[in-house]
Amino acid sequence: MAHANADAYAHSPSMLDDEERAIREVVREFAVEELRPGAREADETETFPEAAWDELADLDLTGLTVPEAYGGFDADRSTYAVVNEELAYGHLAVATALSVHCLATSCIATFGSKAVKDEWLPEMVDGRPVGAFCLSEPGAGSNPAELTTTAERDGDEYVLNGEKQWITNGARAGVYIVFAKTDPDDDGSITQFLVPADFDGVEVGKKEEKLGLRASDTVGMQFSDVRVPEKYRLTEEGKGLSAAFETLTGGRIAIAAQAVGLAQAAFDEAREYAHDREQFDAPIAEIEAVRNTFAEMGTKIQASRLLVREAARQSDAGEDPRLAASMAKYFASESAVDVTNEAVQIHGGYGYMSEFDVERFYRDSKITTIYEGTTEIQKTIIARELL
Repeated sequence: MAHANADAYAHSPSMLDDEERAIREVVREFAVEELRPGAREADETETFPEAAWDELADLDLTGLTVPEAYGGFDADRSTYAVVNEELAYGHLAVATALSVHCLATSCIATFGSKAVKDEWLPEMVDGRPVGAFCLSEPGAGSNPAELTTTAERDGDEYVLNGEKQWITNGARAGVYIVFAKTDPDDDGSITQFLVPADFDGVEVGKKEEKLGLRASDTVGMQFSDVRVPEKYRLTEEGKGLSAAFETLTGGRIAIAAQAVGLAQAAFDEAREYAHDREQFDAPIAEIEAVRNTFAEMGTKIQASRLLVREAARQSDAGEDPRLAASMAKYFASESAVDVTNEAVQIHGGYGYMSEFDVERFYRDSKITTIYEGTTEIQKTIIARELL
């Protein structure tokens, strides 16, 4: 891409070590060469690019959060953030699918028994079965304590009933991480379960029609009298919500990183266009108002990237990353909306046309302010930690 030196700060030795830079280069090349060319068609047809998923597996990326003992990458949080940023640079829907799969493998690796890990992780490390994470419900989005899915004990099994919504990888998944109450009347009884897709009573609901992220497989899920053996209970009864929050803190760092990658992609497209597009006998990149816009865009991207890196650093250092993760998620996602909006504006009328990638980037950016905890929830967490 022309003027590629403009994002040279992303290569700064002070920000990435040698291994992380090497991984970044591999994933960026994959994102540009393999993901970006098919992204527009995948968006238009609302079809997930399965071939790209298999290529992710070939790069060992589907095993990012799988321990090395099971053939996984076992990436630290900083490396995980780098991978998410670069994949989103190519195609946000693919980055999102991978991050959710990694949430599932992380839950199994962290909370599953040795027998459960032995059963599932050696296959999931290669991307099949795909993992999904089932927490949100039609009436319980930002406050998961209000979920109504139940898992009532019956001997050495649990009988699972309920409905989940906005499940990424839902139709593609072979295994679901499901959160349910073991006591319908007790908000403190939320427990985490592993549910294979082929169990009786597991039903994939309708495919959601979305503003953006249209290539992502997003569906509702129904669980009707699904009998789950006790061995697939991943947490003690009542410990599921705290486990979910622990997992989602890392997930927020990943989504923040994806927002950075998406914003960087929009910035690069707008920069190239501004150098090529001439008005009043000169490239629009020479117009002061346009130059000021690029200054603002670039600063927001870099500030977002630094917030992500700090949250990842804290996580890797064993510090409490909740405040940093929420700050990164809040700022990076809102910045992605701002940057993609400006990228459309710089393109003028062309930016409104689907043949230009910035139109898709703009639509895709909004979801980063919503999933893995809305902007409003991040502000609540930030204020609580600060005050």
